[in-house]
Amino acid sequence: MNTTTIALPSTLKLNIDLTDEQYFQLCQNNRDYRFEHTASGELLIMSPTGSDTGNRNIELAYQLQAWSRQNNLGKAFDSSTGFTLPNGAKRSPDASWVKIERWNALTSEEQERFAPLTPDFVIELRSRTDSLKELQDKMQEYIDNGASLGWLIDRKNKRVEIYRPLKEVEILENPATLSGEDVLPGFVLDLTAIL
Repeated sequence: MNTTTIALPSTLKLNIDLTDEQYFQLCQNNRDYRFEHTASGELLIMSPTGSDTGNRNIELAYQLQAWSRQNNLGKAFDSSTGFTLPNGAKRSPDASWVKIERWNALTSEEQERFAPLTPDFVIELRSRTDSLKELQDKMQEYIDNGASLGWLIDRKNKRVEIYRPLKEVEILENPATLSGEDVLPGFVLDLTAIL
């Protein structure tokens, strides 16, 4: 028996029109894959992260959740959480946080599916195979759709890009910590195990 091996890119892009319900069902029926759907209708099928990136992702989510649980100002989310942004894109940041009043304003059905809002705070962690330009565009999309603060953690270059509305992107070289500023008061991310 002859076999053929097909090498696919780490992210596969397909142009496909899906309703919100079809997209939700696609994600539910294929839980071993990560999907995102751009505002222009591209379906992104992403491979699971490598073990090292997964370990760093859980460290991000753990620190954010620990802070969030202490103050009850909002809800923290991990990388498997999808959000429907105002521009129609369906995105899944590596870690995110939503103010409690915005979360509580959603119906229980909206909370169960891909919440129709942009998180107040988002983090993207660049893995070895991620395109920096695509992640930068994604971060700008979060800000353009209502996020108040975003961190793009670029392990490859040992730097962090900080995104805020109506401000230039701030770049920090090899920082030890990051401050949640007034968006996440008192939150300090320790980057020791992440960068």
